Amino acid sequence: MSWRAVLTADEMRAAEAAAIESGTPVKTLMERAGKAAAGAIWLYAGPVPALVLCGPGNNGGDGYVIARILRERGAKVRVAALAEPRSAAAKAAREGWGGPVEDLADAGSAPLLVDALFGTGLGRPLDEGAAQILGWLAEQARIRIAIDLPSGAATDDGRILSPVPDFDLTITFATLKPSHLLQPAARHMGRIVVADIGIRAENGLWEIGRPRLGAPGPDDHKYSRGYVAVLAGAMPGASALTAAAALRAGAGYVRLLGRQWVGGIPNAIVQDRGDPDQHLADPRLGALAVGPGLGRDADAKRLLDAALRSLCPLVLDADALTLMAGAPERLADLPHVPILTPHAGEFVRLFGAPGGSKLDQARKAAEVSRSVIVYKGADTLVAAPNGRAGLAPATSHWLATAGTGDVLTGIIAAMRARGLDAFEAACAGVWLHGRAAGRAGPGLIADDLLDHLPAAVADCR
Repeated sequence: MSWRAVLTADEMRAAEAAAIESGTPVKTLMERAGKAAAGAIWLYAGPVPALVLCGPGNNGGDGYVIARILRERGAKVRVAALAEPRSAAAKAAREGWGGPVEDLADAGSAPLLVDALFGTGLGRPLDEGAAQILGWLAEQARIRIAIDLPSGAATDDGRILSPVPDFDLTITFATLKPSHLLQPAARHMGRIVVADIGIRAENGLWEIGRPRLGAPGPDDHKYSRGYVAVLAGAMPGASALTAAAALRAGAGYVRLLGRQWVGGIPNAIVQDRGDPDQHLADPRLGALAVGPGLGRDADAKRLLDAALRSLCPLVLDADALTLMAGAPERLADLPHVPILTPHAGEFVRLFGAPGGSKLDQARKAAEVSRSVIVYKGADTLVAAPNGRAGLAPATSHWLATAGTGDVLTGIIAAMRARGLDAFEAACAGVWLHGRAAGRAGPGLIADDLLDHLPAAVADCR
């Protein structure tokens, strides 16, 4: 699976400090950042008249380098500053610009706006006046580009500290930062470019990338490709979506265990209305999906209890999570690390409403329940009990429709059954789900994802 590191503000500062200690001066890093950003701006916008807004820190220093290089390439460039540069490197970058510097309060608009006021580490709102000026200049501009992060967005948790315009392009350095992917900040970023400036970055937080899924070989059979069972209950249509998704995502054998026959689903899904216990004891079973359409009655509770007693790797969603409300400790001693896929409401019902960012909450829940948590939403993330976490890349907002979560559960179950560990299976499922949605296009419904899953899987070979 391909991954891109995601660093918090403190981790980015530590990575920069390590680069400096190894012999790369701050001025060199700033020059690399400015050159990389100017190159990306030139490719995106061309020689459009630009206004570069510079803050007092090193992000502002990057802005002065950007302005100088765009001017050298032939663009008409103006610079406006919020305050005098504070660091030696930023002061040197301003001297390198060598041109006039307007006061931000008096700056007129330009077709291209480059926001280099504040980058990573912003911990407070912009002054009201500065925020208003930034908003007005962004309104007047035809193209809006942010350096590192839009000014007013926190770095680590997706918070908006002061009003943030919508940008067309955000250029960040070395790695992504959490707020590039976490809402509500992520919606303001536009396209995101990560520029390499020679800083090594490794930690436990990553952007989820394309999984590597090999095609079946000559020795494979239906069980080696993955045997998935789905427990159906009061609303069998939801569990049928889960079963069909598991099949379309590459599982070799899918069994739907329910109280009634479900029509209109692939004949390849084996439907069984008998006692599920005999199937749950099958050692060939690679994953058991429980929750979509399960219901919340006494029979649903019985089925959930049977699943928790089994030795199967579990993927739990929807009603299964609600039935365990307030009791995540039931999951702590299972023989395999379970995968839970809550949306915000289910998360709160199961774990309460802990403080901190969405990432903090998911990591804490994973630790408490000894589970992999797929915390769904516009900024879906995956957290493991050991603290490892993955943030999903941006995907189609058309996924906000009934049944798409049931499809995700089935995809994850197929990944688990094919032999991926719980964290890798969850991340692979999230990526495939997003890929299928992108292929399905606007107006998708959950059933459409099933048609596009085989192509999404083929993209992973």
